Amino acid sequence: MLIEFKNVSVERDRRVVLTDLNLTLSEQRIGIIGPNGSGKSSLVRLCNGLLLPKTGQVWVDGLDTANDVAAVRRKVGFVFQNPDNQIVFPVVHEDIEFGLKRRESDPKRRTLRAQVALELLGVGHLTERSVHTLSGGERQLVALAAVLATEPEILVFDEPTTQLDLRLRNRFERHLAGLPQPALVVSHDLVLMQQMNRVLVIDQGRLAFDGAPTEALDWYQAHCA
Repeated sequence: MLIEFKNVSVERDRRVVLTDLNLTLSEQRIGIIGPNGSGKSSLVRLCNGLLLPKTGQVWVDGLDTANDVAAVRRKVGFVFQNPDNQIVFPVVHEDIEFGLKRRESDPKRRTLRAQVALELLGVGHLTERSVHTLSGGERQLVALAAVLATEPEILVFDEPTTQLDLRLRNRFERHLAGLPQPALVVSHDLVLMQQMNRVLVIDQGRLAFDGAPTEALDWYQAHCA
């Protein structure tokens, strides 16, 4: 993974949410923390073209997100904080298979890839369930399975544990540790952040601290708590 932010600023609803962002991200696991409204979600949405900079450029493995958005989105899998923003079909396997249509022409192989992704997360038994009967944590894991089934090269998670109970949260942490793809993780879960290789602290739209987890968490608790 190589994601580069060059002189990036972002505006949303006529408000500056990120400014003077210059970063090179290459570690396997990068955590992003900061107060609510600090710009964390905007930062990761830049990584797959969900959001484009007002000024500057974002590059993902040599692709400019403004000009190569389709290629960037094939490369970067994004898991939203609210799984309802991702799940659109009423049955679990139908939703996952729909996301594979452009990548896999064989319906049987789409079904197999969907099942494998669910099994990987320990929720294979949900394949025939109506999404309306799932708990928030189960929906979150189904949304993750849908992204994993597309076999992205890079993963981005926006608050992945907020809807998970302790059992599912611990399961997610184990799976995250075992995934081969590099990942960016936005979270208020400071225990999860300790598992990262690098942690960024975003405050008031700026990069406030960038370093190893222990130092970053100490700085965050001293300055933003």
